[in-house]
Amino acid sequence: MSSAQQPAPPRPTSRDVARTAGVSQATVSLVLGDKWRGRVSAATAERVRDSARDLGYRPNHAARSLRLGRTRTALLVVPALTNEFFARVYTGAAGVAAEHDFGVVLYPSPDGTGPARDPFASARAALDGVIASSMAADALGALRGADLPLVMLDSDPEDHGAAARVNLDIADGMRQVAGHLLTLGHRRLVHLASAVDTWTFAARARALRETVRGTPGAVLHTVTAPLDVRAGREAAEAVLASSGPSPTAIVCDDDILAAGACKAVRRRGLRVPDDISVTGFDDLALATAVEPELTTVRLPAEQVGEQGMRALLDVLEGRPAEHRDLPVQLVVRGSTAPSATA
Repeated sequence: MSSAQQPAPPRPTSRDVARTAGVSQATVSLVLGDKWRGRVSAATAERVRDSARDLGYRPNHAARSLRLGRTRTALLVVPALTNEFFARVYTGAAGVAAEHDFGVVLYPSPDGTGPARDPFASARAALDGVIASSMAADALGALRGADLPLVMLDSDPEDHGAAARVNLDIADGMRQVAGHLLTLGHRRLVHLASAVDTWTFAARARALRETVRGTPGAVLHTVTAPLDVRAGREAAEAVLASSGPSPTAIVCDDDILAAGACKAVRRRGLRVPDDISVTGFDDLALATAVEPELTTVRLPAEQVGEQGMRALLDVLEGRPAEHRDLPVQLVVRGSTAPSATA
């Protein structure tokens, strides 16, 4: 028989790893399943990992999933597939999932206000858990009904229906924006707000309103628009065409609306930031594609996805999941300047 016809060597098993490391198969399972802490010494865990690596051992996750009744699949529900922020959330979640041999299915719910339909004949049979990003409270009825662990991202902390939650410090981001503009002398501000009724946008509006209210002589006017450039431009144009003093700054709920606001300012024969300052939120690629580049708030989108997936893994393994707000950062660029009327 030629060498090409020789049968492949048998695949190493957990029993082989146990024999090589001088431990039981149960210990091998604990170490390779990352459940050894508090049960096995660090030296023994390292010896097991070294033996598995030397033997070329790979766990049979399909068989393990059947034993545990798990699919090793998480569903990430987002308001839109076209928004860069949610693409980055997915990238973060999928990276952590891959480290734990999980898959992530991406599923859009219309406008984040729902309702999101069960994407499978039975979500409970097809999934281990759900991660939902920036969703309205009533958008997940069908998925909540599937009785699956639910991790909410960028959502109302008073909604207690989630097993875990990962939030951004959205309010602080808007306070940073308002503080920046007020320091530059702006006192007539327009809030170009998202027309989507979710917690994250309500939190932005509340923080902006409270910060402006605490500044003597400052006035805030709010208009809403759907999240697209044209709608943002039309809403800003209507403000600029109205009677009365023009605003000195337009504060936008995201970079897409800010791009529309910049177009509106130029169409009125005015300049950003010489005549009117404009700010965004999210720090999408769009923020540096427009001219002048946008002053905006950078959100750690990939970290949101990473933390969301880790929280789901904690819930599935019976570990307490952390609830904490991720910090955000104001990035000052060319679209803001001191108020011409200051």
